[in-house]
Amino acid sequence: MSHAEVMRETGTDELLCSVRERVATITLNRPQARNSLSDNLSPALRTMIKVCGGDPSIGAILITGAGTAFCAGGDVKGMGDNNPAKQQRSLDEKIADLKDRQRRLTGALVAVRKPTIAALPGPAAGAGLSIALACDMRIAAESAFVSTGYMRVGLSGDYGIAWLLTRLVGTSRARELMFLSEKIDARRCEAIGLVNRVVPDDKLREEAFAMAKSLAEGPTVALQFMKDNLDEALEIDFNTALDHEAERLTRAAQTADHKEAVRAFIEKRKPNFKGS
Repeated sequence: MSHAEVMRETGTDELLCSVRERVATITLNRPQARNSLSDNLSPALRTMIKVCGGDPSIGAILITGAGTAFCAGGDVKGMGDNNPAKQQRSLDEKIADLKDRQRRLTGALVAVRKPTIAALPGPAAGAGLSIALACDMRIAAESAFVSTGYMRVGLSGDYGIAWLLTRLVGTSRARELMFLSEKIDARRCEAIGLVNRVVPDDKLREEAFAMAKSLAEGPTVALQFMKDNLDEALEIDFNTALDHEAERLTRAAQTADHKEAVRAFIEKRKPNFKGS
């Protein structure tokens, strides 16, 4: 199997995508603007989430930012609605537009049935924080920090931030983070369960890729079923969860990957999963 990095076309230099060893690395590439979202970056990111999510040659998705930021969220300078076309739209049209854009970004990211990781080299704020929270796991550099940021610009939050925060850190902590919009440093993020791991700045890319690679090499069907079980855990009652786990585990037991894992265990070697 080739370990060469293959660049994927994203349609803009504001978003980079490369695939190596079954890991798709999607890099927000507006370092001069702390990777804030733009009319070029956001549509490209929506497209690449969908493309990578549906590509069977990709086993895990790693989202990060170029330079020293993850994503500063929306472009505050562009929030004044100075665009004449935008000004002419009705309130209902603006609401419908945001609903659509949300579903195709964090909505699509949450719906991806393979492991997703956000690597934070620096700040994640506003909608940028929502993108990180919509991933399965987060790994942060020691100098990274997060902020909900919405209160500071007189907005209430979007891209699922209240829902995602509440499920990750609980309702009391989520309210603190939303209402106060404070900067929360990486170590405190780890302590309250907002990020999974904190690593030295110069080790972030290496460790994030290693984590993504270990997942990309994993048993695809079992990981997909795990994700289904975990997503449902907050929504359904225990007996229903038991029934769904029974169905999915029995199906996973029929896969070639499970049989390979059993052989590898007996032969005291690492399994070579094929994704089937």
